[in-house]
Amino acid sequence: MSTPPTRWFKALRGDRLEEPCMKTHLLECMELLKRARAAFQAGRAFDESFRRVQLEALVRMLVEHECDFVDALGRDLHKPRFETVVSELILVKNEALHAINNLKKWMEPQQVERNLTTTLDECLVVCEPLGVVLIVGAWCSPVQLCLVPMVGAIAAGNCVILNPSECSSHTSELLHHLIPSYLDNECYHVTLAGVNDLTEIVDLKFDHVFFTGNREDGGRVAQAAAHTLTPVTLVLGGGKNPCYVDQQCDITTTARRITWARFHNAGQSMVAPDYVLCHAEAKAQLLQALRCCLLQFYGSNPQESRSFGRIVNLENLHRTTDLLRRSGKVAVGGQVNEADKYIAPTILSDVIDSDPIMQQEVFGPVLPILTVNSIDEAISFISRREKPLCVYAYSSNSKVISRLMSETSSGSFCSNDSVLQSLMVVLPFGGVGASGMGSYHGHYSFDTFSHRKSCLLRNTCIECVTYLRYPPYEEHNLSLMTWASSLSQKSQGWCQIL
Repeated sequence: MSTPPTRWFKALRGDRLEEPCMKTHLLECMELLKRARAAFQAGRAFDESFRRVQLEALVRMLVEHECDFVDALGRDLHKPRFETVVSELILVKNEALHAINNLKKWMEPQQVERNLTTTLDECLVVCEPLGVVLIVGAWCSPVQLCLVPMVGAIAAGNCVILNPSECSSHTSELLHHLIPSYLDNECYHVTLAGVNDLTEIVDLKFDHVFFTGNREDGGRVAQAAAHTLTPVTLVLGGGKNPCYVDQQCDITTTARRITWARFHNAGQSMVAPDYVLCHAEAKAQLLQALRCCLLQFYGSNPQESRSFGRIVNLENLHRTTDLLRRSGKVAVGGQVNEADKYIAPTILSDVIDSDPIMQQEVFGPVLPILTVNSIDEAISFISRREKPLCVYAYSSNSKVISRLMSETSSGSFCSNDSVLQSLMVVLPFGGVGASGMGSYHGHYSFDTFSHRKSCLLRNTCIECVTYLRYPPYEEHNLSLMTWASSLSQKSQGWCQIL
């Protein structure tokens, strides 16, 4: 049975529950990296059985300390228990169990199709771990955004240094103290460095850096990684995820799903719809349906609702409040309580492209609604802006869905729902262009943290053919190889006689 959360935190930190996390210094990070590098070079994390044991321990940690995670996320974000369990803990457990069930298959060398000249040879693709990787999580979903990539890194056989966000301090400190109790102490470490220390940490030279967060910090991480030619995966906010609502759609269901996605975690999500492009013919109906959904979900006073979260800090509250007050017209909500870090679920109507709220990502419970007169106008609007992490489309017309999917570019796409495409273990998730690079989840996480090594295991008994490539070069030999190449172009397009 898990220790009650209040007692756990008191035992951990005395009576200083409201102090910020203690940060790990750069020298300590260097020492952790040295230990992890030694463990990797010793082959400690390579065996399938070791990886499996670590993934099982991660699942056990989430099960045995569910109450502690609920309490920590409640302190950081006022996150309801339901949201913590469903969108954080279950999601990570699903990833880990999927990896455990498929680990043997993922690790097996992949056979490449043979041809006439490689009948006696073996062509293989072998997945080998990269080494020691740095994973930098974001505060908006601090458990999920730290541990889902970590599952992939463990499954691929890497050692990991995990850096949770300083903004979600209670959750970060919980991970800092729990992970050493469950995972191997030489292969897996947690550091509590602040965002201003990240570039110095990346400079220490990792074998891969996986970063989730805003575009500005991601850019600095990428620049620091470039100095040491360290590959990076970036999942970045800032591209503003559009949501098109067509005149041909189920308005009630559409409003319910958009409301859930936008106001989940008090709107603090990288994958929530950032704004709605609503067809003019559906605007009045959609606004009314959204009002009804907010009343149904959170009651007449959302501040008293146990299902509605709070803004992570005052800085984010002030920024969001400023944006909503200088943009459009408040159709629903708009109330702010600074002492409670509360912003009411807010819908803005009559928003235009030049409004401040359309110039940056909104990490808060505010939904701007813009009006368009056609699908062409919606596609044009989306295409003029930076490529987002997600594009959403609500329509009962399959041609409308098809056009939005094929004529816009984004990290992911979902029709007639929101967010779910970013949570599935069978789908890759990541950004494109300004919203990032690389992807993860399920097998795609394993691939991200693996090097796919080309291996050719040749036989020596066909020297009677391959001698043609050796010097001294003769015109006759070149003619034979050219002839062989012309034959192979009809099949596989390369000179098989080599």
